[in-house]
Amino acid sequence: MGADLMGAATGQTRPSTPARWAPGAHRAERLCHATGLLLVLSGLAHLVVFAVDGGPWDGPVSWRKPVTFGLSFGATLIAVTWVTSYLRIGPRLRTALLLAFAADCVVEVGGITLQAWRRVPSHLDMETPFDTAVSMTLAVGGGVLVVLLTVFALASFRHRPAGPAGMSLAVRSGFAILLVALASGAAMIARGVVLARTGHQDAAYHSTAPLKPLHGVSLHAVLVLPALAWLLSRTSWSGTARQRIVAVAVGCYVAAVVGAAVWAGLTY
Repeated sequence: MGADLMGAATGQTRPSTPARWAPGAHRAERLCHATGLLLVLSGLAHLVVFAVDGGPWDGPVSWRKPVTFGLSFGATLIAVTWVTSYLRIGPRLRTALLLAFAADCVVEVGGITLQAWRRVPSHLDMETPFDTAVSMTLAVGGGVLVVLLTVFALASFRHRPAGPAGMSLAVRSGFAILLVALASGAAMIARGVVLARTGHQDAAYHSTAPLKPLHGVSLHAVLVLPALAWLLSRTSWSGTARQRIVAVAVGCYVAAVVGAAVWAGLTY
């Protein structure tokens, strides 16, 4: 879903961004899209494994984690690769950030999948040196994700993103809400690591539950809102109407995030 092709399909053009001028930029995009697709397929494959093997869906040891993380990381990688094509960011910087992001996504999903097959928790597991190494690798990888996505978010606010009516608002709002997901994810990891390090392993596994809805709801705004703006660009509605619809959608999404945050605050 290249942004240029979208513009051509809608009869609209958008200002060229530096990201489109870099040698190898399209190759990097294709690699990221292919990697994201493989992660999604991995998640779907483990859904089949769960159907065959059974076992609990919830809990620190289940097939749910490779399923949900494969689908989520894959979709997010594809979404971020597409959405960042609207950012006015240096092409070499964007390519480097995207490749680092793709590699980190593979490490995160790979570590989670490995531990699922070993029948041990992937996060907050300090039982053996190997499990500790995997858990800390995933924690550090989460920190890298925060840095990379924050750079993209800042770029979206530093210069107005290109695109059809409503896209700038959708991209900026999507990244802003994504920062909420990153913050809640970091909070879950930080609290869990502290509990695990102080000998409260069971409490560490259960400490993340209140923040999971907030993390899940806010994680995919960067895909949903820009996708809505793109779909609206294919209609005959005026730019003003499309802008208003995106604004209403952003308001609804923010309300959902606030609701999840209130629930987390009451149950944390």
